[in-house]
Amino acid sequence: MKNLYDHIVGLRAIRDYRSEQLSAEDLNSILEAARWTGSSKNTQEWAFVAIQDRAQLELVAACGDFTTPVRNAPTTVALVQEPAGNMFDIGRVAQNIMLAAAAVGVASCPITLHRETQAAGVLGLGDGQRCRHAVTLGYPAPSAKPRKFGGRKPLEDLVHWDRY
Repeated sequence: MKNLYDHIVGLRAIRDYRSEQLSAEDLNSILEAARWTGSSKNTQEWAFVAIQDRAQLELVAACGDFTTPVRNAPTTVALVQEPAGNMFDIGRVAQNIMLAAAAVGVASCPITLHRETQAAGVLGLGDGQRCRHAVTLGYPAPSAKPRKFGGRKPLEDLVHWDRY
């Protein structure tokens, strides 16, 4: 149990990757973990677009403002919210993808696609489907280091008991 806990609290976004593509086994393991993410009422109102084509990655990167990791990564998974889905479940899927990736030695970084309409066109989404978030994936470059933003706020600053 301690190993899992350490894995969760130690997860960091990595933005620098080796150029080699993920193995089919590693990518399948990550996507399988995404598939098993819990969802509201077990509706599973999501889909995943695994992008590995360099030209398509460039088009996806143009849909957001801070998307250098998409340009650096060999694979990006776009998280599609189906019409009856919700953003909370998409966040749960993103976290599971990142945790599963770390478990198999793959680095990851969450990405926001700020221009949703553009992303929908690039990804070929249908009516009511939307994609606001993606996760980049790749084997970490030797120089890859997580960014340090000063740690975390103290727990006592975040937790309120019974009322805010």
